[in-house]
Amino acid sequence: MKLYRLLFLVLGLSLFAVVLAQSDLGAVADHVRRLGWQGALAIPAVSLLPFVVDTWAWQVLFNPSRPGWSWFADLWKIRAVGTAISKITPVVGVAGEPIKALLLKRLYGLPYREGVASLLVVKTGNLIALVIFLGIGLALSFGDERLPKGYRLAAAAGFAVLTLGIVAFFLVQRLRISSALGRWLSRGPLGQRVSRALNALHEFDDRLTLAYTRDGVRFLISTFLTFMNWVFGVLELYLIFWFMNHPVPVADAIVIAATVELVRAGVFFIPASIGAEEAALAVVVTAITADTGLGLAVAFVRRYRELLWIAYGVWLTWRMTGRSLTPIGTMLRASEEERTSG
Repeated sequence: MKLYRLLFLVLGLSLFAVVLAQSDLGAVADHVRRLGWQGALAIPAVSLLPFVVDTWAWQVLFNPSRPGWSWFADLWKIRAVGTAISKITPVVGVAGEPIKALLLKRLYGLPYREGVASLLVVKTGNLIALVIFLGIGLALSFGDERLPKGYRLAAAAGFAVLTLGIVAFFLVQRLRISSALGRWLSRGPLGQRVSRALNALHEFDDRLTLAYTRDGVRFLISTFLTFMNWVFGVLELYLIFWFMNHPVPVADAIVIAATVELVRAGVFFIPASIGAEEAALAVVVTAITADTGLGLAVAFVRRYRELLWIAYGVWLTWRMTGRSLTPIGTMLRASEEERTSG
């Protein structure tokens, strides 16, 4: 494990410890108990919905098209494995993406470049949908006097930076900037080496350009589906409050969910946003409900649901790799080899 990754993990755990130290754990436990067995079953069941729409959003982007339940089920399993690995490995939340492309190639014969392209396009749609969702949450928060002015200004600044980053990420793909940069570098001292990679880069950019032009309708459908991911996240949050006998208006649930997602985007370098997500929920839920233990209780319920999905993903990893105990690090190294070899 590289030093900076370990430091990010320690940072998150330290923040988590601070949140615990400043919380009334008795009140938190009381809120969690109110969830009851009905809530303990219902919340993981509702969390299936974002997985469904995210998998569907990914499925519609493959070229050529691959409709059908069988392919959906295969992508579901690959996504679950990638998500679990992203959560449990301190590789700033992106470790699961190369694993997904690796499994697509190893198990289903899909060229690595095609798998990476589909993942990049669905991630772009996801980020666009996130900006729209955060914009709605930010607009609602500015009309809520319960939230401190400093919080609202900080949220607006974070939203602006995130939006600019996502716009730049999209334009790099749409305007084929990577190919243009490759052509420029090919004229320099590394020209021969760059030229060898330039053809592959052109093909990759061609695939991305088609996704946003000829296949633009499918991209819009995928983006809409990923937006529903955030909608279902609000539904889950609303139900958590409801099961804890502390219902909140839908508008409040949107503001809370948007705040958490904005914080998660800002601390992407912390594995699973540990500590940061708990702190965000503790602060914003206390501001909205005036209940100092409720936010951390909600965070614990969300972590409980997350741990169930991680366990499911790890189990699938074990099944899909022939019930092997091969370390995840070996799979990550294999994915890097596949990426460099194409």
